[in-house]
Amino acid sequence: MSESKKVKVLFVCMGNICRSPTAHGVFRRLVVEQGLSHLVEIDSAGTHAYHIGEPPDRRARQTALERGIDIGDLRARLAEPADFDRFDYVLAMDQDNYRNLSRLCPEGMESKLRLFMDFAPEFGFREVPDPYYGGQRGFDQVFDLVEEAARGLLDDLSRRFF
Repeated sequence: MSESKKVKVLFVCMGNICRSPTAHGVFRRLVVEQGLSHLVEIDSAGTHAYHIGEPPDRRARQTALERGIDIGDLRARLAEPADFDRFDYVLAMDQDNYRNLSRLCPEGMESKLRLFMDFAPEFGFREVPDPYYGGQRGFDQVFDLVEEAARGLLDDLSRRFF
């Protein structure tokens, strides 16, 4: 599959330092483990410019490292309308970011925008809660939710594309 034929996935939260880089890292690991790196491109972004250029939050990095995933190479960036041209899936972590992305979304590309947790409906959560102002428990919960939705996303992609 050529570069242009890759399935491209963008994870989006508010600042791109907690939830979306965690999803990016978890999904990247799953893709590598399944030998699909040549078929999938992954990125993450935020709907607010608070942390552009910064690495993920220290607590998110630590939680990921404790579970065998290094997300320290990721840097926050701002989501933009061009992302809807570039990516096949634009996955919001919650309803607020979904609404923010809807305003950025060019006409005719709405089908690319989804809630990430739609890929784990059996888990009973529609949103990945923002752990930023909470304690470690929130980061653990985010990781658990993200891991489940990432597996569901990979299953969906495998059925549809691979």
